[in-house]
Amino acid sequence: MPAFMTFGRVIFAVLFIYTGATKLFGIQATADLIAAKVIIPDVLAPYAAQLETMTGMPTSQLLAILSGSFEVLAGVMIALNVLPRLFALLMIIFVGATIYYFHDFWNQTPPDNAKTLIDALKNLSIIGALFMIFGHGSGPRRIDEKAAYGDI
Repeated sequence: MPAFMTFGRVIFAVLFIYTGATKLFGIQATADLIAAKVIIPDVLAPYAAQLETMTGMPTSQLLAILSGSFEVLAGVMIALNVLPRLFALLMIIFVGATIYYFHDFWNQTPPDNAKTLIDALKNLSIIGALFMIFGHGSGPRRIDEKAAYGDI
């Protein structure tokens, strides 16, 4: 069974590695999409302005680089089974935000919202898989490790 879990985890992580790399190879297109969909709250606007000044890049471009880098990092860490619970939890939040900002089917009228609704449901199923990784963690521990932690 652990071989299937490892294989499934690696195949699942490919999704994040690929989409993150795609964002990084098309930073301007990703930044344009982010600029069109994400509005920086007024409370965070001063900090965003400071980051823009420090880096010389618009906020949307910074978010494109950060989101692409985060997806690649999280995908690699999940595939390698390094801190899988942490990265699964962070990806749950990330994918949830993606549904809210980019797949807002509730703001569209049927049947025009069909594609957006399907994309939101796909992301929801990804969140379900991430919850399974979060719940399973690094996998079953050996008996002697359980004894050392008083789990027996």
